[in-house]
Amino acid sequence: MSSDPTTMDPEGGHVHGIGVSLPQADARAKTEGTFPYASDLWAEGLLWAAILRSPHPHARIVSIDTSGATEMPGVRAVVTHADVPGASTYGRRVADRPVFAGELVRHHGEAIAAVAADHPDTARLAAAAIAVQYEVLEPVTDPEAAFAAEPLHPDGNLIRHIPLRFGDPDAAGEVVVEGLYRIGRQDTATVGAEAALAVPRPDGGVEIYTASTDPHTDRDLAAACFGLPPEQVKVVVTGVPGATGDREDPGFQIPLGLLALRTGCPVKLTATREESFLGHAHRHPTLLRYRHHADAEGRLVKVEAQILLDAGAYADSSSESLAAAVSFACGPYVVPHAFVEGWAVRTNNPPSGHVRGEGAMQVCAAYEAQMDKLAGKLGLDPVDLRMRNVLATGDILPIGQTVTCPAPVAELLAAVRDFPLPELPMDAPEEDWLLPGGPDGAGEPGAVRRGVGYALGMVHMLGAEGTDEVSTATVRVHDGVATVICAAVDTGSGFSTLARQIVQETLGIDEVHVASVDTDQPPAGPATHGRHTWVSGGAVERAAKMVRTQLLQPLAHTFGMSTELLQINDGRITSYDGVLSTTVAETLEGKELWATAQCRPHPTEPLDDSGQGDAFVGLAFCAIRAVVDVDVELGTVRVVEMAVAQDVGRVLNPAQLATRIEAGVTQGVGAALTENLRTSRGLVRHPDLTGYALPTALDAPDIRIVKLIEERDVVAPFGAKPASAVPVVTSPAAVASAVRAATGRPVNRLPIRPQAAVVTA
Repeated sequence: MSSDPTTMDPEGGHVHGIGVSLPQADARAKTEGTFPYASDLWAEGLLWAAILRSPHPHARIVSIDTSGATEMPGVRAVVTHADVPGASTYGRRVADRPVFAGELVRHHGEAIAAVAADHPDTARLAAAAIAVQYEVLEPVTDPEAAFAAEPLHPDGNLIRHIPLRFGDPDAAGEVVVEGLYRIGRQDTATVGAEAALAVPRPDGGVEIYTASTDPHTDRDLAAACFGLPPEQVKVVVTGVPGATGDREDPGFQIPLGLLALRTGCPVKLTATREESFLGHAHRHPTLLRYRHHADAEGRLVKVEAQILLDAGAYADSSSESLAAAVSFACGPYVVPHAFVEGWAVRTNNPPSGHVRGEGAMQVCAAYEAQMDKLAGKLGLDPVDLRMRNVLATGDILPIGQTVTCPAPVAELLAAVRDFPLPELPMDAPEEDWLLPGGPDGAGEPGAVRRGVGYALGMVHMLGAEGTDEVSTATVRVHDGVATVICAAVDTGSGFSTLARQIVQETLGIDEVHVASVDTDQPPAGPATHGRHTWVSGGAVERAAKMVRTQLLQPLAHTFGMSTELLQINDGRITSYDGVLSTTVAETLEGKELWATAQCRPHPTEPLDDSGQGDAFVGLAFCAIRAVVDVDVELGTVRVVEMAVAQDVGRVLNPAQLATRIEAGVTQGVGAALTENLRTSRGLVRHPDLTGYALPTALDAPDIRIVKLIEERDVVAPFGAKPASAVPVVTSPAAVASAVRAATGRPVNRLPIRPQAAVVTA
């Protein structure tokens, strides 16, 4: 696959449209440091905010004394739970999270109060001067204990239970393997600080400038807490540095807006990395128990599983994450009988929420470990075992939904199996070996074992279980320049680039601009599950086609033909018979054309009481082969190579697609080896990028994209599938499989701890 980002053809003509590696419009600004991040914003009369956070994971608040802060010179306002004029709780899915804790603290770092002052240091000192008297309570940190514990919330500890029943409960296989697996707490570790600026409006409302990934939902949540109608609150999306889940948490935005309304001044907050770790949602830590049944030939007969998600203190997206985990608990394999119990529970641990591939990543690590165990017990090659069970179009998922989209799982697995393995450094001097643990690793080459492992992963596209997926876009053309207006936030997914390509392809116009996003525009929904490639891209395409019809109709009428007989190529309009040939620029001269359109995919339905239902619009699949070197004395792991094959539907931007896959694989490697936000009795340990180890450029493996299958999904605009989530889901399982192959150890926990990879004599 080519990753050349050029947009010029060999003769020097401009190439654009779908299928071209068009560079991102904001690439230059980001590299030059001129990209408008929220942390760079300023306003006349600016005040600075700070938030006081609980040092305890579970406590009763006896009293809050703000006098030490209010009496401090330079402090303009202090707000607590008593100062919230509207709804006191919020939540993107369930409104169970208080703006400020008033009676109970339910997790370490929960917001207690917020301060606005004329200097950031003053604000921080004032927040520290607020005296809070706590009655410390015993935290519930074990999700298994949450079932019998006293309720941590008025809604109880159980957020959702999904009992999936599919097939015959008495079915049994000749061979049975079991396993217990634990997945750690991965953080989104967003690039760039979380920041926002709130500016009061003359009408008594407020404008919030922030890198929101779902501005209309954030506006509605904030307006409810402010006691204002939504039209008096405006969210303006500033430059988004990047996001692999929900970006700026409303827990930052809402206190900021309250302070702006209280003081009548602009108020800004730039969160520290510690605040982000304490306040933002993380990937759900998960406990999984599995039992796989197979016949003597290795064909799956039944899968039994129990899946327990630790939601932390509040519900957030736990219901959706659990639905994905239960639905994909068997993986992309044909399973005649499946019985899965899934729970999401509240604890006093840090909050969990949307992180790329949520639910699906955790179960992938478990079911692929089970497939490795099954292969070992049957004496089969792990790839052969998987090949005997892979899912295909027309098969039925354990939730009862038929797979109608392309599902070339066997072809993907064959592609990574057949790709040549990297050579062993047998002839290189020992001092040149890249040992696990880094170039200066302490181990000896003789202790290094190489392992090869495989994994198959799947994710759903768009929202699920009855989510009303809709996006609206406007395309306007004036003076030969096109503008796209759509409230789809580009989180690094490249939607802005895709929107330009769609309009260029449809209208033959070189210069296309994508307007900045705010809530005065119609909603486009959250930037999750590849929605904007499909739903917002589909809306842009429909609007552009409507403008195309407006452009061509006068010409078609003049020449007595239908618009279908006219085509636009390379900026020229021609007729089927060659009689008409003119430029798009000449035809547009003096005209202003515009159209607005919506895209709404076919509806889905919630899972019923037995976990059955057509819950998903579409699915995407991936196969990865991991090659690792393990120092079996020290337990250190080096990922040598990741070979990736993926079904993408259609390649819309080759360079951008390669980047998305490589980023997804690297994020998955982090989950496999290093990333885990550790807690001790509910207290976050080392909430910084020293204690939380992100993979660096030295940790990133050689990533080989060996095959991209372009089998278009007929119900998707352009036939394309989202690209970044499924390699995140698949790569941790592949790394774990390779470590198992190298060491012979079970490897039942992610991230992989050194002791799990040590081989004793």
